[in-house]
Amino acid sequence: MSENVMIHKGYQARVEYDDEDRIFYGRIAGISDIVGFHGDSVKSLRAAFEEAVDDYIEACAKVSKDPQRPYSGKMMFRVAPDTHRRAAVAAELAGNSLNQWGEEIIEKAVQK
Repeated sequence: MSENVMIHKGYQARVEYDDEDRIFYGRIAGISDIVGFHGDSVKSLRAAFEEAVDDYIEACAKVSKDPQRPYSGKMMFRVAPDTHRRAAVAAELAGNSLNQWGEEIIEKAVQK
């Protein structure tokens, strides 16, 4: 995981630093609702992030709205037919379904 990413209750946020204001700030990633936070130290930033996530979940409950989860785990995208064929063959030769094979390839691509 990147050094500038925080995780709490399955939610992630990218953290940045504003030298002019001398604060760290971030926003929960992967949801359409805008939930931001900031702090002037790592400790206060961590507390603000956790509070932002907890407040978001609580606010959603108050208005009977399900909080958005960062992602469902379902990916749908289009590729060229030849790419689809070659991927299906590669998956079969690896002894996997196309879904399993694709997940392994994507997981390797996002590892750092």
